[in-house]
Formats: sequence, structure tokens, C-alpha cells
Amino acid sequence: MPSLPHSDELIFFVNGRKVIERNADSEVNLLFYVRKRRILLFYCTKYSCGGGGCGACTVMVSRYNSTTKAIHHYPATACLVPICSLYGAAVTTVEGVGSIKTRIHPVQERLAKCHGTQCGFCSPGMVMSIYTLLRNHPEPTPEQITKALGGNLCHCTGYRPIVESGKTFCESTVCELKGSGKCCMDQEDGSLVNRWEQMCTKLYDEDEFQPLDPSQEPIFPPELTVRYFTFVNGRRSKQGERTTWITPATLNDLLELKANFPKAPLVMGNTELGPSIKFKNEFHPVFISPLGLPELHFVNTTDDGVTIGAGYSLAQLNDALHFIVSEQPKEKTKTHRALLKHLRTLPGAQIRNMALAPSFHHTSHLSLIPLNGPVLERSPEADLKSEEIVSSVYIPYSTQWHFVFGLRMAQRQENAFAIVNAGMSVKFEDGTNTIKELQMFYGSVGPTTVSASQTCKQLIGRQWDDQMLSDACRWVLDEIYIPPAAEGGMVEYRRTLIISLLFKFYLKVRRGLNQMDPQKFPDIPEKFMSALEDFPIETPQGIQMFQCVDPHQPPQDPVGHPVMHQSAIKHTTGEAVYIDDMSCIDQELFLAPITSTRAHAKIISIDISEALALPGVVDVITAEDVPGDNNYQGEIFYAQNEVICVGQIVSTVAADTYAHAREAAKKVKITYGDIEPRIITIEQALEHNSFLFDEKKIEQGNVEQAFKYKSLKGSEVHVEGQEHFCMETLSILALPKEDKEMVLHLGTQYPTRVQEYVAAALNVPRNRIACRMKRTGGAFGGKVAKPAVLGAVSAVAANKTGRPIRFILERGDDMLITAGRHPLLRKYKIGFMNNGVIKAADVKYYVNGRCTPDESEMVVEFIVLKSENAYYIPNFRCRGRACKTNPSNTAIRGFGFPQGTVVVEAYITAVASQCNLPPEEVKEINMYKRISKTAFKQTFNPEPLQRCWKECLEKSSFYARKLAAEEFNKKNYWKKRGLAIFPMKFSIGIPTAYYNQAAALVHIYLDGSVLVTHGGYELGQGLYTKMIQVASHELNIPQSYIHLSETSTVTVSNGVLTLGSMGTDINGKAVQNACQTLMARLHPIIRKNPKGKWEDWIAKAFEESISLSATGYFKGYQTNMDWEKGEGNAYPYYVYGAACSEVEVDCLTGAHKLLRTDIFMEAAFSINPALDIGQIEGAFIQGMRFYTIEELKYSPEGVLYSRSPDDYKIPTVTEIPEEFYVTLVRSQNPIAIYSSKGLGEARMFLGSSVLFAIYDAVAAARRERGLAKTFVLSSPATPEMIRMMCVDQFTDMIPRDDPSTFTPWSIRVS
Repeated sequence: MPSLPHSDELIFFVNGRKVIERNADSEVNLLFYVRKRRILLFYCTKYSCGGGGCGACTVMVSRYNSTTKAIHHYPATACLVPICSLYGAAVTTVEGVGSIKTRIHPVQERLAKCHGTQCGFCSPGMVMSIYTLLRNHPEPTPEQITKALGGNLCHCTGYRPIVESGKTFCESTVCELKGSGKCCMDQEDGSLVNRWEQMCTKLYDEDEFQPLDPSQEPIFPPELTVRYFTFVNGRRSKQGERTTWITPATLNDLLELKANFPKAPLVMGNTELGPSIKFKNEFHPVFISPLGLPELHFVNTTDDGVTIGAGYSLAQLNDALHFIVSEQPKEKTKTHRALLKHLRTLPGAQIRNMALAPSFHHTSHLSLIPLNGPVLERSPEADLKSEEIVSSVYIPYSTQWHFVFGLRMAQRQENAFAIVNAGMSVKFEDGTNTIKELQMFYGSVGPTTVSASQTCKQLIGRQWDDQMLSDACRWVLDEIYIPPAAEGGMVEYRRTLIISLLFKFYLKVRRGLNQMDPQKFPDIPEKFMSALEDFPIETPQGIQMFQCVDPHQPPQDPVGHPVMHQSAIKHTTGEAVYIDDMSCIDQELFLAPITSTRAHAKIISIDISEALALPGVVDVITAEDVPGDNNYQGEIFYAQNEVICVGQIVSTVAADTYAHAREAAKKVKITYGDIEPRIITIEQALEHNSFLFDEKKIEQGNVEQAFKYKSLKGSEVHVEGQEHFCMETLSILALPKEDKEMVLHLGTQYPTRVQEYVAAALNVPRNRIACRMKRTGGAFGGKVAKPAVLGAVSAVAANKTGRPIRFILERGDDMLITAGRHPLLRKYKIGFMNNGVIKAADVKYYVNGRCTPDESEMVVEFIVLKSENAYYIPNFRCRGRACKTNPSNTAIRGFGFPQGTVVVEAYITAVASQCNLPPEEVKEINMYKRISKTAFKQTFNPEPLQRCWKECLEKSSFYARKLAAEEFNKKNYWKKRGLAIFPMKFSIGIPTAYYNQAAALVHIYLDGSVLVTHGGYELGQGLYTKMIQVASHELNIPQSYIHLSETSTVTVSNGVLTLGSMGTDINGKAVQNACQTLMARLHPIIRKNPKGKWEDWIAKAFEESISLSATGYFKGYQTNMDWEKGEGNAYPYYVYGAACSEVEVDCLTGAHKLLRTDIFMEAAFSINPALDIGQIEGAFIQGMRFYTIEELKYSPEGVLYSRSPDDYKIPTVTEIPEEFYVTLVRSQNPIAIYSSKGLGEARMFLGSSVLFAIYDAVAAARRERGLAKTFVLSSPATPEMIRMMCVDQFTDMIPRDDPSTFTPWSIRVS
């Protein structure tokens, strides 16, 4: 290998500040650089996934183009940008857009005031995506806003308010309902708005927004334009700790470098290489980056086609193709339009601006390489030589009798890898439908692109007709073989997609031929027309309705107003501090975990010698280093002697940098010995009689005798798990102090448990452990139990090393270690009458509990107690058990209700099918209608349930839309629409009384300012905001006087967990109690000086030695449940609601589009409608994705495959309803503060309305095909499940394998 060059300076700008880096390391990315380098410390750009898949770290990169003399601004994910690639660039992070310390930008202001933040962790990335769009398009269209946000994930808001904040910059913000040109707020009789009296629809005031003035944006550094030619003149190199980065000066220089370093990868966008290095442990000593070479950035047009330089990004390719399409006749640009359609569904704006055009096609600058099978299949004979590179892409013009289409199917509509994609081209003999040339390429059906070349050869000379299609389908299935155990699974589905996409191509071409000569070529059947087009990507719209505030309420009183989240502006500026944003502490160490690769095995040995020898490593911590209990209440901190799940922590490495800790963790060698049994699935647990706890049961009536009626024994229903996917991974900062004290800063829903576990692990009293929490970037139940275990792991490391420990989980480790929702298996038997009345139900639930107790017992209790949902069944029995297994599962939003209650709706729907009745009629027949008792004998009043149900039916226009859907289905064979409407009865709180208590501490200072502390935790739900509203109301002072800093075990001891929608209820009562105590003390002073100011009263109270501090306490709701008797007052009250959703399903691919959702949620009196509606919308979207697109994949050995946004798809902005209507229904709840109700978790179940709308659409398809009317649609209803349920000639045609002859790539664990 030739000698490596010396290291040149790296010059770029960050937020207008010139950066000269003399020791640039190509292994350092921009995200790490701006966050951790002491010269910058711009911590507002967040780390979340580390692979470019979530958009949290979005920044704006600006470059000067010397040819066009223009400045190009584009978004980029900082985690994928090597700093060495930034020579001559200007980077803008969210700090450079605006801050509280200087001036907030209109983008930041509007995102905050439109209530587009909850936990706030994704907000800086959202700001940067919208900001970059505005720098290029100051008056964007709504479509541009939606497109700009496609690469940003949010798990809290449901996206609607984020999009709405962006739409305020559009030239017209009038909501044009269905293209009518009218605003949905101004409809005439029958409208949604006018029929609701005393209801409000504005959650913010647009008059408060500062205007956008593009002239006030920071200028591009002039130095980067003046000195541009010196920047690109000559070869540059950067020598890092282990690697060298070389930037060639010319194309010939690039070829020379390629010949000298033949194994060195070419780095341009780093969108493929970066994740491979990070996640697959690839290592390259030399990188060659031709970024910026003029020879790779060009567009040449000839009479035959267009050549585009290989240096063009996908975004630049998109722009070039749009220009070409606008300039050329339609018949010449069929290939270009196919590419444009394909580009729209690829990753978001960030990746499109980084990834390069050659990721589509491959050519060489030395000779033209045709896009044929050998090239796309990466055959050795078609490989580029070491001295060759890809320099351009040539796209020929199409001809009149030439048709080109691209087709793809992915787990979600945008920003997802294809399950199967295809590129197909056919040329006909002029004036005929006789095939002259045919090409069919498939992706994601093998390790490389696959060409169906033999099939194509056989079809040359054939006519484009149904017989040709039939032969083509058979031949292509023979030619393209997907093994039954193929990586990625979904084998039968992918086989079906191969021919389903071929059929779509066939229809598109037939349609095109007909349009050219209708007399000669018959058109496709009218019922097939809808199969031609994919679902459009629409900008969502809707209305949010809530009770107006009483006009007699004092203006200063914030209760009932849609008050902005108290940290919203800090969220959007990035100045809200999360754990890893906290400043570096002297001598701090970084912790990296070593986790088990086996589900159940004996630990024979742990060899740490090689890890300890690496630079920067301080220590390796194992179970032997735990001074106290290593197994506390069944939870194991460090595995000892054996491992009981994949992902269990065996040891940790503490080092001076995270990179050193991570590298050393790879060197720890663990030797295992197998232990049987290894129990992964519920079926395996039942086979081995493996359970964590005794059975939980409730029963009423005489179930056995009631089965004299017609009975239905249901098939097994499987409900799979779900990942929390908190945008902030689990993060902990542990600081050892004197006297065996330990302070932990962390994100958790239960600091008291963390305190308990850490004290047990360190063998110290709890008063030596302080847990502090200001906020966390999402929780959803995932930060109840796991932070306690990982807190103990961190504290043990801090205790052993005597130094602060920073433990920030990588996304993959977070998903593996913290685990997700319990998978569930349900078996049932139902007794019913022909009129739809259900007389008896016997239901059994089994959950995949995990290997340690965790929260499994409480989850099973919740499932059983909530198993009726909204229906009265006189003879009812429900039993539930948690299976002891070797995967890892934990609590998640809804605590069993979402997976348990969907089973209830499944058997209601099955009964409706058996009785030939509409499901909504059977629901209404069996719904609770009067004051009643639950199966566990708790009395409740379902009047609000009936009101929500009736309003949902009426105001969603359910019956009219159902008729319209039926009419649509009659006219369309390959696309079907479905509707479903659901009632909900959700119990609030926890059946154990002591979990319902709360305490607060309120201080009034001499200047009149107030500090509030309580035992609740800010997870993004706005709890702190509501507590400020409560204090403001009770003390009768402006909110600006009140500050709420953090929650700490030091200020409020023994705080209970924040979950079950009880945060505002119990902590609000405690804060109210403290404030009322203070006001009682101040009352004599106020009475003497009623016209005085607040500050005067406080000063006088101090002079009179009146205490200005008070504790508040709420004993809690006295709930109880006697499981021996199966009865109790388990919950303080219920929340009711109803939802209606409409979907459209593509029967050929399994894709679905959510057209509209209406939600009616009984909120009693909403303390803050903006926060409550935000919670409703966010939970609904989270529920919708749980029931549809999100899928955890496990190997038969219990290894979790789904460990990143690439493998596990949460919704993007394109998955939310096109029309989204939310209404808060007023009622009374006298036992709660201000007659409010907890709404935190209830809405998630309503996402199942999408699942059953899909069921309705699939049922319509099956009826038309003459299939069984009753079928099981388990959860999630993924595209795979939908497609395979829509049985047709294509699903019947595929080959099927004997399951006993192979081991599948993945298995179902429910």
C-alpha cells in the first residue's frame, strides 16, 4: 500500500462560527462533534437512533455552487455526516436558528404555540426540517411541508399539530375541504361545527405569531464563496486516530487514488456506508471522498436521453427529472416519470439530499455499462475494476410503444425499505401488442437485484393478453425462488408480491395501449381501474373541538384554557435539557453494556483481559462487583452463573470515551453452555407449564349453563408486542458522593423504585440515594421498571470506579434491553342468540410474561379487569396468566388494555358475522345502557358512554359513509373500503390504593415568586404545565409567577409511579392542598388589605412570621381488588369514548390508507384542552400503529431482529388520517380535581378502529371472492397479513413449503 499523506486542515462553519480542525478524524460524525467537542458544545441537536432513520439530529448544510453562483441549503442527519466531508460547508444547527437567550425564530415559535411538542426530543429536528424548507421556499405549499417532514419521526403528537404549524407559513392557510375551496369551519347546515354549541375549535391564536422575514436570516459566510477555489484546489487528506480521509482534486486524481487504494470505499452521502460501519462493525483504514468534484455534478441532454452526474444526490436527481419531464413530450419521459414516482416513497428529505443517484443505477465513466441482469445482480463479470468508478447515470428517452413502470411495496408509505420492489419495461412492435423487448427486475427477493431474464425471453413475440399474464406468473415464480428460511421472512407474501406487482404492470400497460388506440386494444375492466394507482400522499386536515371557557371566568385563571406546554419554546429551540445534554463532569466515564446473545444458557467464563488492555478503559464491571443484592425482588442487575434472555446485561465497560467503551465491549469474551428448556413463545410456555404467577380470574353468572345457547368457539387470536420507541433512549448519569451517597439524573416514571433498587445494589439506606428528573424524551410505560435495573447497573459502576458514570443506551441496545409490550394469546368461547345478544363468554388470556417478574402481574390484572370493555354479558368468565419465558417484555402504554380488549371486539365482530348483522348493531345491542355493575361487582354509570357512541355515529356520518363505502366496493375489485366504530370504557388508576397517593411542596419567596414541587414526572404529557395551572388558579396569581423545576426524591419522598392516567389527578390534588394551606395562612392578611398586591401580602406574612412553605398531600382514591373473591372497587372512575375510522385497502399489495378518523372522548372538564387533545391524537396514532404496521421480529432462538428504525417502523407523517376530527365531550367527575378526567392512556385502544376497519375492507374482498365470511385477523394487521387474507388467484398460485422441512427466519412469540 502506498504511504499515506499528511493531515490537512479542515475548515467549515457552524452557526456562523469558523471552525479550523487540524486533527479531523473521519470516524467522528457531525452529531458527536457539535455535541461533545468543547469548542462547540451545541447540545441542542439530539441523538436518538444514530443511523439517520429518525431525523432528531437534523441540521441544515449550506454549500456554494461556483458554477451557478448559488447557495444550496439542504437538511442532513448529523449522525451520518463525517466531519471530514464538511470542508467548505456552512452548518446550521437549531442553536443557529434561534434561542430563548437571543430571539426565537418564527418556526420555533409556531411549532410551540401550535402545540406541536410533547416530550420535545424530536422538536429540534422538526424545526430544522421546516426551517430548511423555508430557506429554499419562503411560501411553501402544504404538500412541501408534508414532504419536508417525511424523514422526521415523532412518537408523541401524532404529527397533526406539527404539520399545522408548518402550514401557517403557506400562502393560504384556509383549509380547503376536499378541494371545494371552502374552509371546513364555514360549512353550512349539517357541518361539524355549527351543530355543536358552546364549543371552541381554536387551540392557538395566529395573531400572536411573529412574521417570517427571509431577509433577516443569517447570511452564508462570505469567506466560503471568496475562497471557494482554494478549497477545491489540490488533494486534501485528514489523518485520524485509525483512519485516513482523502479528497481528490480531479477525476483523474480520483482514479489514481482508486488504483492505489482499491479496497477503499468511496464516500459521498455516507447513507449506506455509515450505518454499516456503526452497526455491522465494518472497518476501513482509508476513505476516498470525491464530494464536490465538478466532473460528477452535471446534466447533459441529447436527442436520445439524459446523462446525470453520479455526484447528484437523490434530491438533485428529483429536481433534474422534474425539469426534464416538464420540457419533454410525455411519451419520451416514461422512464423519468417512473423514477420520480419511485423517488417520492424513498427515505425522507434528509437522506434524499445525502444519498446519491448511483444508488439507483450504475454506469462507468470509462465505458457504458448497460443496466442489465448481470450488473444489477452484481455478477462477478460485471463488477467494476479497481480503477473504475461510477461517474454518471444515463437515462434514455422512451418511445411511443415503450412502457416503463416502477412498483414497490413497503411496511409504510414513505421512508421504508421495500418488502419487494420491481422495475419493468416492455417494448412492442409498432402498432401492435406483440412483445418486442421485455425486462423485469425485482428487489428484496434475494441478496441482490434479480432479473427474470428467462421469463422475459420466453415471452418475446407473445401478445399482451391474459394468457401471457398467466404464463408469465408461473414462469417468474419458477425463475425467482425465495427459500422458505430466507432472511427477512414473509416468504409467501413476497412470492405473492412478485406476481401481484407483475399483474399491476400488466394492467398499467394494457391501459396505456388502450389510450393509444382504443379501437384496437380493449381497456381493462372498470372495476380494475383503482388497481392502477398507489395511494396518494395527502396533507392531513381536521378539527379539534373542546368546551369554551366560561366567559365569567377571570382572565388570569388558566384552568380550562389551551395553554402551551411550559417547556414548548425550550423544546423547539433545543434548550430543554435531557440527560445526555448535561455538561460533561470532570473525570466522568462512559458505560457500554455487554449483553447476552443467548436466551437461556450457563455462563462458563467471562474473559475481560483483552478489553482491559485497550486504551481509555478504566474497568470492566460484573456481578462480582455488586456490593449488595444483585438479585432484588426477582430482578437481576448483572447476570451471574446463567443468562435468561437475549439482551440481559452480563457486564459493562467503563472508559474515558464512549467510543473506547464500545470498542472494549466487543472484546469481552463470554463462553456459554446450553440450558434447556429455552422458552420463547407462549405455546412453548404452555407446553412446559411455565408461569410467573397464579391465575387471575373474574366471573359472574353461570357460564357453563349459559352455553345452551348457540355457541361460537373462536380460533386463537394472537396479538404481538410493541416497542416503546422513546425518542430519548434510556439515559442515566450517576454521580458518587461522600458518605456513600449517590445522585442519579435519569428519565424515569418511578424514581422511588430507582432509589430502592440502587440502595439494595449498593447495600446502603435509601436516604443516601437521590434521584433527580426534570423531563424525559418519551416513556410510554417503558421507563417504569427498566430504569431501576439500569440505575443499579450504573450505580454499581460508579461505586466501583469512584467516578461519575454516563450511561446512554444506543438505540439497538435500548430496544433489546428495555423490551416492549407483552404479546398475547387469547382463546374464547361465546354463547349468543340469533338476534346478536351475547349470553355467555368464557375467555382465557396468556401473555408472554418474560424471564423476571417486572410488571407482568399488573399487566395481567389490568387485562382481566378491563376485559368486558363496554359490553354487558350476564354470564362472563375471564382468566389470565403470565407465562414465564426467555424473551424480555415490560409495561407499555395501556398496560394490557390495548392487546386484551381488541380480543373483545374480535368476538363481537365474529358474532355479528355469524348472525348476519352489522358489527355496530351487535355492539349497541350488548353495550352497557344503565347504571350497572362490572363483572367484578363495581358500580358505574355508562351514560357518558352512550352519549359518546351516539354522537360518534351521528357526527361522523357513519351510516352515510358506510353506504358510500359499499358502493365503492361494488365498483372496485382490487381496492376495498371499510369502516369500523368502537365504544370504549376505560378504567383509570390502579387497583392498589397506596399507588394513588401523592405529595407536593410549595414555596413562596419574598418577591412573590412561587416554586412548586410534586411527586409526578414530566414525560411529555404536560403534567408540569397542568400543575402550574392548578397553582395559578388556587393562589390566584399569574402563571408567570410560578416555576416548576424538577422532581426529586430529595424534595418529595416516596413518590408513586406516574402511569394509569393518574398524574394530574393525584398530583393536582396534592398541589391544590398545599396551595389551599398557604392561602388559609394568608387569608387574615388579605382580609385586612383586600386591595393589596400579592407581593405586599407575602412581605407582610413574612414580617408576621407566617410560614410561606407548605406540603400538600392527597391520600388517594381508596381502590381495592380481592382476587380471592374476584370482586372489588378496583378503580376510582371510568373514562368513555368512541371512535370511527375509515380505510382503503389495496388487495394486491396489502397496503392500506387511513382516510378519516373521528374521536369522541369524554373529558369531563378539561384542565388544558390543548394538552388533552394532543394526548388523544398521539395515543390514537400509537395505537393505530400497534394494530397495523409495527412488528417485532424474533428468531427461533429468541434474538430480537427489530432494533432500529430500519427494522421497526413507527408511523411517519404520511400514515396519519387524511381527515382527523377530535371532540372532547363534557361531563361531570366530582371526585377529581376541577371535575376533570385522566386521559393519558385511554385513547390508545381506539386505534383498533383502524384494525377493524381493515377487517371490514378485507371481509368485503373475501365476500366478493366467495370465501368464508368469518376469519381471524390477528394483530398487527401488517401488509403481509392483509394481502394473504385477500385470497385470490395469485395467492393460490405461489408455491408453499412444508413447515416441518425448514426453520423459519422469524417466529411469532404470542
